Amino acid sequence: MARYMETLTVERGGFRIKVPESWWEFDVRPESRDDSIRRMVSERVERHPELAKYRDTYMAFLRKAATDAWKSGALYCGCMAESFGGETPITGSVTVSLVGGRTRDGEPLSTDPGAIAAGLSTKEAKKDGDSWRKVTTVDIPGVGPAARTYGIEDVAVPDDALNRTIRAVLMQTYIPVPGQEGKVALVAGSSQVLDLADSFFDIFDAITSTFRFAG
Repeated sequence: MARYMETLTVERGGFRIKVPESWWEFDVRPESRDDSIRRMVSERVERHPELAKYRDTYMAFLRKAATDAWKSGALYCGCMAESFGGETPITGSVTVSLVGGRTRDGEPLSTDPGAIAAGLSTKEAKKDGDSWRKVTTVDIPGVGPAARTYGIEDVAVPDDALNRTIRAVLMQTYIPVPGQEGKVALVAGSSQVLDLADSFFDIFDAITSTFRFAG
């Protein structure tokens, strides 16, 4: 994964983050995302003709990532879709969302990382192949402490009448927003390539560590 050493800084209203320069970013709005994805895939295939056989796979993955990002209210969605010489592309994504909540009494929820971590549940795998989740706190350089979950989880398919789930490598980091009660920046990394879970945890951690609030 040496190609991930080169990074690109992405800045949105209120934050910036660095991602590998080979990753894809596109407009996730429903009215324009299909054209944006189609154009980006065509440009990538034109530069790298060997990727032509993966065109349909790329399109399907990027469309799903864009749909999920829009439904979650993500302010940013970056995706990787690389072949690395294998038969199946390796895919993953990182989204940044601004989320918040209130207690039953109408008070803003605590954004203290310890309090957030205490409210998040862990899950132990009872046997090989089971899903699992760990909860911890991390220190984001230049930002401060944040709560985090990571593991291999069964994620609900949005708007699915059959309540199906997809198993994925998942890392979520909850970063308190300065000066905004009850608000956190949620940096979420996800991949369905379970065999590379440890590598993706490293990638997601490295990307999250570059998060900074702007202004």
